[in-house]
Amino acid sequence: MSARAGLLCIGECMVELSGGENALYQQGFAGDTLNTAWHARAALPSGIPVGFFTAVGTDTMSDRMLDFLDRSQIARAHVLRIPARRPGLYMIEQRDGDRHFTYWRDTSAARLMAEDPERLTAAFAEAAYLYFSGITLAILTPQARDRLVQACLNAQQDGAKLVFDPNIRPALWPDAAQMRDVLETTAALCDIVLPSFDDEKTHFGDATAEQTCARFARLTKGRAEIIVRDGARPVHLLTPGGVPEAITVPTVAQIVDATGAGDAFSGGYLAARLSGQSPRNAALKGIATSAQVIGHHGAIPR
Repeated sequence: MSARAGLLCIGECMVELSGGENALYQQGFAGDTLNTAWHARAALPSGIPVGFFTAVGTDTMSDRMLDFLDRSQIARAHVLRIPARRPGLYMIEQRDGDRHFTYWRDTSAARLMAEDPERLTAAFAEAAYLYFSGITLAILTPQARDRLVQACLNAQQDGAKLVFDPNIRPALWPDAAQMRDVLETTAALCDIVLPSFDDEKTHFGDATAEQTCARFARLTKGRAEIIVRDGARPVHLLTPGGVPEAITVPTVAQIVDATGAGDAFSGGYLAARLSGQSPRNAALKGIATSAQVIGHHGAIPR
């Protein structure tokens, strides 16, 4: 096995418009796996690398996106640039006390990130943890999805740990049956799984977070760390050979925008695990990181 270090997050970076007060929006960059990379980078010492794998265009907004990765000290050596493609965009509106999202991403460059198997092999050759999500899988064609998962499995055989957040977005899938099949099949292959109970309840019929935890333990045959997030309710943790544990989430004084809270949790969790902390302490770090992000507009605090 080769020597591996740090974290590589795999997915889509998008242009984000958030706020919306008096029809004024602030522009940033975000995306579920990018958000996780940002929070992990912020929590880790500089000696532990954090990188991002995606595709962007050759336009000026893509230039700004790469500048953002550089400023955030997120390595982007494996970001592919594709002429005539651009990043996707999404807008967050706060209406009636809740968030509403509008997306423009059908022709985003990130949809072409997994076309070259040799590029995937090279990109996945160094990181200790490879992190991807259901959104990563959903934006790819079935053939590209298979290439990406196979490259992850090859890296796993070489010593990498695979980390998966199902992050269910039905609008990105052709039908619910395919979505459920791909998400469960992929989760079964991974070493750490980070589902959200609200998603799992809606799309898999779990009655409790404990049931979600148990279902993923069965899928992974008991060999994975399972961490079920449940908003302001306790986080449920199950480690290989361990017993389920519910970890209390402290009350947050004010929630400004919950966008990216789960991604922030994952970033804090993975930073702690990469630093050698126990799964329980990593969950506490994830909770604390999530609490910070919901006090700001947008997925990444500015």
